[in-house]
Amino acid sequence: MGVRAVLALGANLGDREGTLRRAALELAAHPRIRLVRASPVVATAPVGGPPGQDEFRNAVVEVETDLAPLELLRACQEVEDRHHRTREVRWGPRTLDVDVVDYGARRLDSPELTLPHPRAAGRAFVLVPWALMDPEAVLDGRPVAELARAAPDRDGVGPGTEPLLPADPPGPPGR
Repeated sequence: MGVRAVLALGANLGDREGTLRRAALELAAHPRIRLVRASPVVATAPVGGPPGQDEFRNAVVEVETDLAPLELLRACQEVEDRHHRTREVRWGPRTLDVDVVDYGARRLDSPELTLPHPRAAGRAFVLVPWALMDPEAVLDGRPVAELARAAPDRDGVGPGTEPLLPADPPGPPGR
């Protein structure tokens, strides 16, 4: 189909786990996005933003797509919009956040999107679920598991995990 991309999903308002599951399935339902695999959901402490926020739930999915990077970003934002995402406070509470972290190891620096994601290499809430999903993953030439161990927020990642999706996620055969 095309390029492999890694998307990070996070939520700390409402039914966090349910929102992440629905978002992953909505992405997989896009005609030009195929879900390859999904990480477990991990509980994480908020990083940055206003104090007193609820704990986040985070997950990572690997997709294959023939969408261009900015088209993929728009598809992610459409899913966020369906889950009533607002952007009032930077790093504030949110119903859903979907970030394009990596797009076939491509580099891009535009006002809308920077690839790889400029802060992903230092964020355990992205790196830990990614390493759980793909222990051999590499981000910008470095092993994701190694980056996760060195991430400043690694102590904020909870010990428990749960599957994001069932072993056989619903969807059309061959997708």
